[in-house]
Amino acid sequence: METVVRPPAWATADKGLTMNQPDSGANSYTSGCESATAKVRMQPEENMATVEQEVPPLKPGLRLTRQEFLRRWELHPEITKAELLGGVVYMPSPVSVEHGSGEGHVGLWIGTYWVATAGTEFGHNTTSMMREDTPQADVHLRIVRECGGASWVEGKFLHGAPELIAEVCLTSADYDLHVKYDLYEAAGVQEYVAVLLERQEICWHALVDGRYELLPPDADGVWRSRVFPGLWLDGPAFLRRDLATVLAKLREGMQTPEHAAFVQRLAERRAEIQGR
Repeated sequence: METVVRPPAWATADKGLTMNQPDSGANSYTSGCESATAKVRMQPEENMATVEQEVPPLKPGLRLTRQEFLRRWELHPEITKAELLGGVVYMPSPVSVEHGSGEGHVGLWIGTYWVATAGTEFGHNTTSMMREDTPQADVHLRIVRECGGASWVEGKFLHGAPELIAEVCLTSADYDLHVKYDLYEAAGVQEYVAVLLERQEICWHALVDGRYELLPPDADGVWRSRVFPGLWLDGPAFLRRDLATVLAKLREGMQTPEHAAFVQRLAERRAEIQGR
């Protein structure tokens, strides 16, 4: 039996969840592209008729197990964006130009670092098996398992906790800074970067003794990752969309001895693991 729970106000304000009033008077939640019910054909015992089992689509606010969440998602390929957080289904609205551009800029910055840093991997909107939930982070950067990283690929999905996750948020009311924040902290994501578009603010969280603390930039507004040496972010340039300056500052970080030593450590770790 499925249960529909009402997400808190901040979970619907900026992610496009809308509430309908069905004939029964109970609250339910739908996204802009609710699909028809899928059917699974089952063949029980021999000489018995084929049985059709209806599988309802995902809906925002449903409380499901991860197994049931993935089963419904697999049977409804028209659904492209859905997350299970705290056992509750979240389905954001279509991505705005502002959000898409912000995510693209974050991806360009992180992707440039990945090109110069063997032993790492990055991705956009990758479904992850994290604790009992299934987030789909905007951008992640991770150390590959072969080099001692905490995440790995199993089947089609990422498992474990990437070392760094970045989310683009419209406001601080987004669930990115609430339920996702709690999940990433509990799962051990070492650094969580949230870009708040409306407030023109960057919140860089670093995990310290199992809890997130805000990592401050230097006097020039430049953040320096504690997990990925050389991953520098010129905050003021990023917020004014000056990607040339952002990449110039990043290249400066990647030319430091610390970055070279990090790449060397990853290579040595890979050789050590492969030699076991």
